[in-house]
Amino acid sequence: MIKDQPFFSLNPDLKAEIHRVFALQKEHQWEIGRTNSRQRIAKLKRLHQTILEYRLQLEKALWADLRKSPSEVSISELGVVLHEIRFAMDHLASWMTPKKVGASLPLFRSHNEIQYEPKGLCLIISPWNFPFNLSFDPIVSAIAAGNCVILKPSEFSPNTNSVMREILDKCFPPGEVSIFEGDASVSQELLSLPFNHIFFTGNNSVGKVVMRAAAEHLSSVTLELGGKSPVIVDKTADLDTAAAKIAWLKVINAGQTCIAPDYVMVHEDCYDQLLDKLRYHLKAFYGNTPEEVKSSPDICRIVSSRHFQRVKFLLDDALQQGATLEYGGESDFLDLYIAPTILSKVPETAKIWEEEIFGPIMPIRTYKHTAEAIAYVNARPKPLSMYFFSKSDREIRLMLAETRCGGVTVNDCGPHFYNPELPFGGSNSSGIGKCHGEFGFLEFSNAKGVLYQAKYLPVSKFFLPPYGGKLRNLLLEGLVKWF
Repeated sequence: MIKDQPFFSLNPDLKAEIHRVFALQKEHQWEIGRTNSRQRIAKLKRLHQTILEYRLQLEKALWADLRKSPSEVSISELGVVLHEIRFAMDHLASWMTPKKVGASLPLFRSHNEIQYEPKGLCLIISPWNFPFNLSFDPIVSAIAAGNCVILKPSEFSPNTNSVMREILDKCFPPGEVSIFEGDASVSQELLSLPFNHIFFTGNNSVGKVVMRAAAEHLSSVTLELGGKSPVIVDKTADLDTAAAKIAWLKVINAGQTCIAPDYVMVHEDCYDQLLDKLRYHLKAFYGNTPEEVKSSPDICRIVSSRHFQRVKFLLDDALQQGATLEYGGESDFLDLYIAPTILSKVPETAKIWEEEIFGPIMPIRTYKHTAEAIAYVNARPKPLSMYFFSKSDREIRLMLAETRCGGVTVNDCGPHFYNPELPFGGSNSSGIGKCHGEFGFLEFSNAKGVLYQAKYLPVSKFFLPPYGGKLRNLLLEGLVKWF
């Protein structure tokens, strides 16, 4: 058990099965690792086809777990994973090809390259907010890199988990890819095993638990966390576009999105205009009245009563401290519903400024100068994402140069997550490591440096002892000064 981690009781039969599958994958990893690009592409193609076959089941499951509409499932779950698979199939042969590199003069006539070998046994712990997307995206990368995988999905998405199990069982034997469902006791048992790599998506506090567990076996980790991702809107921005994009990404999945805009900073000269346009687009997207919004098929629900109470507390605390309710504010505990909500004039002492909201509540604040907005962002932990709306190239360059975060989208919200050509991941408190495309392949691979020394008269033999003699001394002097 990890120090300071509470103990959870695990069913003995399930524990035995976890250890059996881990041992099976440990034995099987060498065979999987020897597969070539054609064999791995065939596996990805089979996975792609099976996902399409289960599309309707996935749509029904995600509606049951989070009340996601089929359109939102296509945009944020199925479409992302299927595109990731196709991108990997198109590029995998190139990714796997050893990369030739040069050599310095003392290694003259040697041949040098980087080979990419599988890390081996990989554990993927996925969250409930995008249960299919954030489970299968890393699985695709792990398979492309030639690894064995155990998936531990969140217990808060049981219907989706059931469909994912069917897909994985149909595509892979348990000695290659397996799934274990359950509560924290299952995660705890899995984290006690010596995996070669652990990929975790979730919140910061659990991420620290995962990292401590990984340290016991010196396992490498990828931590996809979160943070308070800001949106900054300057006075040159296209306010209509900004409002539409902000409203959409803030409300998708009921705000339970790691890349969601957590708060908005807008230049004081265009505050009223942006606020009016945010209200306009929220009504256009979801309905004109509270009743219409609540009944909209495009509004998801909060995943559980515990999460509902946490988000509702942030809203109530802000209002009790004097925040102004600009839009929304309705909620229904029995339906796990919180309406899209905008708050202004939120006191600095409100809890909503201290933690990631992870709900459809959007505080908005003003700034006078760009330096003020930059200072506010930099005074807080590095966010996973940042969004900046501006028509000024100078202001865009300044914002990119003077802030730190995992990734940025300029004049939009969220698309950087969808491009497999870009690395996705956090920095420090918002995450460790990158995923998507080749970056995901590399995350699940060990880049192994290989040097083939020249067979005849290698230059390096001149550096062997004894070190006397003018020629050797000249070579050593040259090594220090020039090579």
